Amino acid sequence: MRLLTFTHDGATRTGALRDDRIVDLNAADSGIPEDMVALLQGGDAMLDRARAAAESADATIALADVQLESPILVPPRILAIGLNYMSHWDEIPQHVKDGGFQLPKVPMMFNKQNTSAHGPYQPIELPPESPQLDWEGELGVVIGKTARRVSKDNAFDIVAGYTVINDVTIRDWQRAARTMTMGKSWDTHCPMGPTIVTKDEIADAENLKVVTTVDGEEKQNFNTGDMIFGIAHTIEYLSTAFTLVPGDVIATGTAAGVALFREGQPWLTEGQVVRVDIENLGHLENTVFKGDGESFIR
Repeated sequence: MRLLTFTHDGATRTGALRDDRIVDLNAADSGIPEDMVALLQGGDAMLDRARAAAESADATIALADVQLESPILVPPRILAIGLNYMSHWDEIPQHVKDGGFQLPKVPMMFNKQNTSAHGPYQPIELPPESPQLDWEGELGVVIGKTARRVSKDNAFDIVAGYTVINDVTIRDWQRAARTMTMGKSWDTHCPMGPTIVTKDEIADAENLKVVTTVDGEEKQNFNTGDMIFGIAHTIEYLSTAFTLVPGDVIATGTAAGVALFREGQPWLTEGQVVRVDIENLGHLENTVFKGDGESFIR
């Protein structure tokens, strides 16, 4: 099943993709929540209910007539893992490593603030505060159960499904503080989707091809099987310290090919199109727009 969040006629609600149409899950079954976090909180029983509606309902809308949103509009948390591919470590200049930068011995977690969550085809901002806008194609793991101290053997029991993520980054802000969070959390800088593909449809989430392109030019091409810390290891590690909850998203890290370590540091510029494809999950495609530095209080 491919779960999504969509906006149609001014209303935003949960759906399931069926060919080129969307099943409006709440219209098909009023007991299914219109919010994805609430749906996931319903556990396996609610997912079964959504699956039944997705397979049989007549309440469908043409995909072309909706706007796809981030599958989880406001994730409880976006938990990201840094330096989780050896190829990404290998592309770091030697002088940086000589300065004391070390390969992580445990998953190197940082937060992307949940306000960075963004739609799969919506534009991403190049802010006036920095030109150092970079891409990072990643596999996202969506948590479906409340769990603490989960063993590696049971880790996939709490996974609801998988999604595509671009961990968009402002590099100078990232490097200004050890936590990296400020450079990772700008509004619009976590496009995800287009759907959450439930785990029953993915035979092996650690054997998926990931390709990132900018204006059609390939920048990254890797396999999720090359993660240093796999999905189960990461879930065990994170859940040892804190409870994971339905709707949490784990961004599992990126591989070599980011702008930061390319010759000339070709940062993203206004009008460029960044695309992240993950085998069997779909793709994101986001155009860069130049922000005007708008401030507001609401």
